[in-house]
Amino acid sequence: MTKSVRIIELTADQEPTAILEPVSSEYEPRKGAEHRYIIAFAVVLAAMMQVIDSSIVNVALPDMMGNLGASLDDIAWVSTGYLLASVIVIPLTGFLGDLLGRKRYFVGSIVLFTAASFFCGASHSLGALVFWRIVQGVGGGALMTVSQAVLFESFPVEDAGMAMALFGLGVMVGPTIGPTLGGWLTDNYGWPWIFYVNIPVGILAAVMIAGYVHDPAFQKRPRVIDYIGIALLVVSVGSLQYVLERGEREDWFASHFIAWLTVIGVVGGIVLIWRELTTEHPVIDFRVLKHRQMWVGTLLGVVMGIGLYAMSFTLPVFMQGNLRMTAEQTGWILMPGALATAVSMAVVGRLTNKFDPRLLITAGALTFALAAWKLSLITGESGARDFFWPLILRGVGLGLMFVPLTTITLAELSPMELAQGTGLYNFFRQLGGSFGIAGISTLLIRYTAQNRANLVGHVSTMDPTSVARIEMFTRGLMAKGADLWTAQRQALSLVDQQLMGQASVMAYGRIYELSAFLILLLIPLLLLVRKTKGITGAHAIME
Repeated sequence: MTKSVRIIELTADQEPTAILEPVSSEYEPRKGAEHRYIIAFAVVLAAMMQVIDSSIVNVALPDMMGNLGASLDDIAWVSTGYLLASVIVIPLTGFLGDLLGRKRYFVGSIVLFTAASFFCGASHSLGALVFWRIVQGVGGGALMTVSQAVLFESFPVEDAGMAMALFGLGVMVGPTIGPTLGGWLTDNYGWPWIFYVNIPVGILAAVMIAGYVHDPAFQKRPRVIDYIGIALLVVSVGSLQYVLERGEREDWFASHFIAWLTVIGVVGGIVLIWRELTTEHPVIDFRVLKHRQMWVGTLLGVVMGIGLYAMSFTLPVFMQGNLRMTAEQTGWILMPGALATAVSMAVVGRLTNKFDPRLLITAGALTFALAAWKLSLITGESGARDFFWPLILRGVGLGLMFVPLTTITLAELSPMELAQGTGLYNFFRQLGGSFGIAGISTLLIRYTAQNRANLVGHVSTMDPTSVARIEMFTRGLMAKGADLWTAQRQALSLVDQQLMGQASVMAYGRIYELSAFLILLLIPLLLLVRKTKGITGAHAIME
């Protein structure tokens, strides 16, 4: 049986050497840990199903539009509805697990997600599809957070890094598999199958979790339900998430609706925090943030989420929009990076027992920043080979950052605080990603417009290169049968398209430079993290 440790406080005049002693058995892995690798497979399967579903839908949206007769703004609710529901549920997972029982809630969420997947695929109208996507989001919001808590509890403290590596494997590889699988299923079987594919996976995960996962012995059902806190959460987080998802489409604060939702979201969030810190039975226990490792790790997670999503969100868009690649081709190009992430996480899961996690995160941030800088050099003529090594470096950097960051964030939490802690950590990281995507979408439009204006200034009848290019296009179009006036007009249009394409490529380059800068911000923030030495897991932190 693996023994946990605690720190003996030292007075100011003593040597600054931490002494580790065994603590009570409440920190031992709970019942079912002997099947920890079976549990790991089951919970990672559930988490990966949720992550894949978040990305697999996007490639099928054009087919859904044609099949359901929906506009682009209408069909966007297929993604927006899911995200709104899931992001509201994430911080509630600790409370709901205590209320319903961790195992019952986990299995119920998987069943709800799987059943909703079936009804999404069977939908024959946009309204039905959006409704079942919202239901699916309610079930999916619990999958990642509860999976992380169960996995962390099932492994001994010295293997906590490996537990987080297994979890990170599903979380990081899922978004890469999603577009490839979604493109293949949509092209060969139709868009409903991107939902039907969840059914066998969900059934397998639910059966395995029902058989091997057990409720923790310390779990207590809350005596009072904080309905006011739940209402404040729904209003504030729902408003903010809507603003982040739809703000760019509606020109941000030029829309009175978006402006009012922003005010409601910010004020509601402040009131929510005050309410939960002052009530005796909070639905979200913000008090777990009193642990230094928890609040510092959460802050680092937000920064990492913004920088990570800056690259993850834009790469498929760039490949398909600028380089005219299909979703399936994009997926295959991204695959080596995903495999690098998998290998990196497996190695780092063991290294966290031997090295200071801060050093691993620093190495990961530098590696990720190097990858982002290399991607900033891409051009409109780039091919698959140009992405290979930057994506390999990106994958290695992710593995070096994700595992130790998650481990040190949760390290000071007691088993009773773990569910609330994982919920808050994942919630803020998701919110950081939403802020990142919203900001990046706006910056891409702004950078592209600025670059186009600069490039247009160099195109004139006085510029020999511009004149020669227009004449070349004109002769080519006339050779295909166009008259002189039509050929000249189309030639100018082609030049404008080239300018816009180049402006867009330059904008993506600036976004990747920004991504590198954001990730490098992790390094000075690590000074706030307390040193860990040779041990990971609960209560193994040293001053």
